[in-house]
Amino acid sequence: MQTKLTLRVDDRLVRQAKAYAEHRGKSVSSIVADYFARLGTQAAPTHTPLSPAVRSLSGALAGKRLSKDDYRRFLREKHR
Repeated sequence: MQTKLTLRVDDRLVRQAKAYAEHRGKSVSSIVADYFARLGTQAAPTHTPLSPAVRSLSGALAGKRLSKDDYRRFLREKHR
């Protein structure tokens, strides 16, 4: 059984999807259906273990109140 699905997508993306589908000789519906079918078959992403250096940094800024301005100041000082 097929069911109609309504999606709200930016106009630019719709144009891209239609061009992509036309280039492959398919309908947008069939491309979306193919994509949905693949969602259930993909293996869960593997988690790459963190290096000891990265693990040591985990939580280093917990509780700090930093902003983009703080980072910009840091970069200005660093690159003087």
